[in-house]
Amino acid sequence: MTAADRVYHIIKQRILNGSYAAGSYVREAAIGEELDYSRTPIREALRRLVSDGWVEAIPHHGARVVSWTQHDVEEVFELRVLLEPQVVRRATKRISEVQISTLSRFADQMEILCQQDDERAVDEIAVLNNQFHAELVTAADSPRLQRLLETIVQVPVSRRSFHHYTREELLGSMQHHREIIRALQHGDGEWAAAIMRAHILAARIAQMRQKQPANKVEVDHRFSKGLLIS
Repeated sequence: MTAADRVYHIIKQRILNGSYAAGSYVREAAIGEELDYSRTPIREALRRLVSDGWVEAIPHHGARVVSWTQHDVEEVFELRVLLEPQVVRRATKRISEVQISTLSRFADQMEILCQQDDERAVDEIAVLNNQFHAELVTAADSPRLQRLLETIVQVPVSRRSFHHYTREELLGSMQHHREIIRALQHGDGEWAAAIMRAHILAARIAQMRQKQPANKVEVDHRFSKGLLIS
């Protein structure tokens, strides 16, 4: 890894474990002094963290860990459970064989990564999961649904979910992907919608399990630029 990669992963892990609390500032000078890095890799890492939704750039103040209240997270999942089943319901009537093959490839890659006990593997699963859900939205062919989801679903919430999954929950999420694919192959929209609903509800349980002080969730996982991960 490059120096910027190392700084990125260190800061992100501290956000995940609560060392950097929601609303706190990540100071370049303090990180540089502690890790003995110049400001260049630290700034690059912070730019990536902003892009990925872990921190936000506050003019004249620096990088601040994104804050989410428990209410915010609950509301996101309430809206997802209404919208995403409709996405797969529409997709069953419109999806192509090529798109089903793409979904199967993403599912294969995620299942391989599930065999690795590594934080980076979890991050890769989250990226692939975003791609899986994005492919479903494309197949649904509904610009309105896509715009709604891109507005509602935020990166940190979904990434957070994967880091909070138990091993059993992670494997269950992978099984949901496979069953959604089978429902799509059979053209059964209600089956696909039912599994997607279960998929999102399971992600909500994993996310909301965390007890947060002052009604705040630890900002740790991944759709301010795309779809939520579950």
